[in-house]
Amino acid sequence: MLSAMGIWLVRPEALPLGRHLQSRLGSELIQPWEDPHTNQIDQFRARFHERAQWVLVMATGIAVRFLDGLVQDKHRDPAVVVLDEGARHAIALLSGHEGGANALAYQVAAAFGATPVVSTATESTKPLVAGVGCRKGASSAQIEAALHLALGDRSLVDIREVATIDLKAAEPGLLEFCAKFALPLRVFAQADVAARAWVSQPSDWVRQQIGADGVCEPCALMASPRGRMLVPKTTLNGVAVALVADDFLEGLGK
Repeated sequence: MLSAMGIWLVRPEALPLGRHLQSRLGSELIQPWEDPHTNQIDQFRARFHERAQWVLVMATGIAVRFLDGLVQDKHRDPAVVVLDEGARHAIALLSGHEGGANALAYQVAAAFGATPVVSTATESTKPLVAGVGCRKGASSAQIEAALHLALGDRSLVDIREVATIDLKAAEPGLLEFCAKFALPLRVFAQADVAARAWVSQPSDWVRQQIGADGVCEPCALMASPRGRMLVPKTTLNGVAVALVADDFLEGLGK
């Protein structure tokens, strides 16, 4: 049986980053410099198929060299996510759908406030991002109803990802909704949300609770940098949603 996941570092300087990720994802942290007699690529080749998922903390070019000759089939290859040592981008490099690298990229990104990079066609051609804020205990059904209200004649299948603030990232109803519709959850730090006053309807209650004027609109806009606000803050039963559209992708569909 394959072990769940491994985190591979190439330099001791990345240990603090690796330990933080390990604390969030509960995986084994591999430090190949502890075996100075075997080069890292050979060590990785010997262990690659022992894991179902890998996070490689290194430049993408180094990861490509590590993987050279190891890739076999998308149904059997481990998922591989590459994280740069600056913790800026979590890139789903291998087995995005079948191995779960797409979902893993979002988990890794959430640990650092990094940007998840997913290039599989199914996700990349969806034009909408949904920003969601909710009161504690909001149910999956409540979130779904609020999104249907905001979508109008559009469908949930047009949504690429859901974005929220870190204080709401563990809400059971939000997690259940995302799992039900196979939507990745993008998470932004409270300080980043508060620093961006992209709010059409500032809320005193939200400011008192989380220290920001709003959640759904700034989160949706941050998740889609070239997007425009399609549906501003819309509320229903303790759930606030906003929709941002990527006009470039919308144009491709016409």
